[in-house]
Amino acid sequence: MMSEFTESLLQWYRKSGRHDLPWQIDPNSYRVWVSEIMLQQTQVNTVIPYYTRFMQAFPDVAQLAEADVDEVLHLWTGLGYYARARNMHKAAQMICREYEGEVPADLETLISLPGIGRSTAGAILSLSLNQSISILDGNVKRVLARYYAIAGWPGNKKIEQQLWEKADRHTPKQDCAEYTQAIMDLGATLCTRTKPDCQSCPVRAGCQAEKQNLQHMFPGKKPKKILPVKQTVFAIIANTEGEVLLEKRPPSGIWGGLWGFPECTSDQKLVDWLASNRGYVTEIARENAVVRHTFSHFHLDITPVKLNLLATEDRIEDKPDQCWYKPDGDLKLGMAAPVKKLIDGLFSTVVGEH
Repeated sequence: MMSEFTESLLQWYRKSGRHDLPWQIDPNSYRVWVSEIMLQQTQVNTVIPYYTRFMQAFPDVAQLAEADVDEVLHLWTGLGYYARARNMHKAAQMICREYEGEVPADLETLISLPGIGRSTAGAILSLSLNQSISILDGNVKRVLARYYAIAGWPGNKKIEQQLWEKADRHTPKQDCAEYTQAIMDLGATLCTRTKPDCQSCPVRAGCQAEKQNLQHMFPGKKPKKILPVKQTVFAIIANTEGEVLLEKRPPSGIWGGLWGFPECTSDQKLVDWLASNRGYVTEIARENAVVRHTFSHFHLDITPVKLNLLATEDRIEDKPDQCWYKPDGDLKLGMAAPVKKLIDGLFSTVVGEH
């Protein structure tokens, strides 16, 4: 028997839910998987254009697996949390190598793949195959925490386990694909983080937070902590061809595998560092205003420094981890958002000074 919560939610979804999202059209495990990874910590409206471009480039898991990781990261540029893209690329290769190119259809195998956790695996299987498996993404946590007035931060293991128990209780044996989309839609459109539309909520009658007028208290907030601040210097070097020098970052660490400017911890040491470590003779032309980029665990203050290249030979022929990049050229590279923003904003100035 379906719970009253589930029945009410399904009735609402069939009339008022979202039915025309790109990944809902001809859904299969691969299409749903890509959408679920992109939607992690990212809004639907932001994801849609990225998803559309990504599916045009990689319409199936085999083509994703065969692609160069730079091409994958290029299409991810601006979406953030780049480990998602790297893990998806690795998982696609594993699927083609170990599972004959078919996305696994069981929970445990999916969870064993890079970047796929319990909730993401459940969403893939329920939305694409209608399997009766519960999910617990951010929207679902908020809905259930309010409905049952479960206090505390959902990142706490004890609180998370309570929410999983509620999620399991309401996940139906049939119509699971509809239910999964319904509860995500409820959190995304009505039971929002701020200003929830309780008057339109299909499960309002049983919501404990609404009865107490304490919607703002649930779910509990993550304990605040002061983020440390780190500093770095970006070396913006242009050559006589109107290109800027980029380097490929190590595969692990922040912005792993992406392309960016040569980096140094101090602008005063930058010229000597470039000469001794990269072989480039430069002089500082201009220091730009500091740009702050915030990660989940720290702030990064970036000082972009424009440098003039003084050596007569300014081409790179034999360094695979470096390249001269032109924004309007054919080279497709994955970049972190601050790098792309600096290139977009500074390139015309950089090339205009030659």
